[in-house]
Amino acid sequence: MIKVYIMPTCPDCQVLMDRLKDTSRYEVIDIGTHVLHMKQFIHLRDTSPAMEEARKNGWVGIPCFVLEDGTVTLDPKEAGLA
Repeated sequence: MIKVYIMPTCPDCQVLMDRLKDTSRYEVIDIGTHVLHMKQFIHLRDTSPAMEEARKNGWVGIPCFVLEDGTVTLDPKEAGLA
């Protein structure tokens, strides 16, 4: 299952949320609903090389995808969401 870290107030996340509703391929994790979700996301953001550009530019880095093999990406296409 692909994990998708989102926040409903993020415009880029809003576009994806409707596409993710009726599928079991994705686990949608709203980082604003619980501090543990936020901590998981912050750890990814702080340690993943895929987040380097986001960190460098001051972006939050969502939506963020963690593929089944553990690969972290910000590219929806890599998560099968072309």
